[in-house]
Amino acid sequence: MDIEKLLRELRVLQEGHFVLNSGLHSRYYFQKFRILENPDATSKLCRLIVEEYQNKNIDWVIGPTTGGIVIAFDVARQMGVNTGFAEERGGRRIVGRGFEIEGKRILVVDDVMTTGKSIIETLDAVREKGGDIAGVAVLIDRCGVQLPFGYYATYRKVVENFEPANCPLCKENVPLSRLGGK
Repeated sequence: MDIEKLLRELRVLQEGHFVLNSGLHSRYYFQKFRILENPDATSKLCRLIVEEYQNKNIDWVIGPTTGGIVIAFDVARQMGVNTGFAEERGGRRIVGRGFEIEGKRILVVDDVMTTGKSIIETLDAVREKGGDIAGVAVLIDRCGVQLPFGYYATYRKVVENFEPANCPLCKENVPLSRLGGK
């Protein structure tokens, strides 16, 4: 499967001048909801995660809110295991809602990884609840930095981000778009 072609056809991978949720600027933007609105494309990409972790004795799949819930659900469905999520509460992420993950092998998944912050917070929440991290996977890795954990990505594209004051796209007067949800 040509994943980049799929991402462009679905208008997931967009090129222009974007302000990210972090406030940084970028030439590329990944509109994750163009994947998530398409169950067939989502399942195909999730299948790659399932294939990577099918022999790792996964008990639960946990994703951060919001998009990570959809990914976690589909990966867990395909694996035949339980699913849950880590939600923000009181300025941090927790695995709540009665999800009993203590002593269970957990695969943490997410949609698009830009800085790794949501994954790190989800890993902390899983550990706090007594879960054993068996792996980490994302549909799209756009961060290109060394993170304090190993992970699998179905697609990687190192994307340079810019502080607004040093953004070459701003200096070229390329119109700025804000597509994120925050």
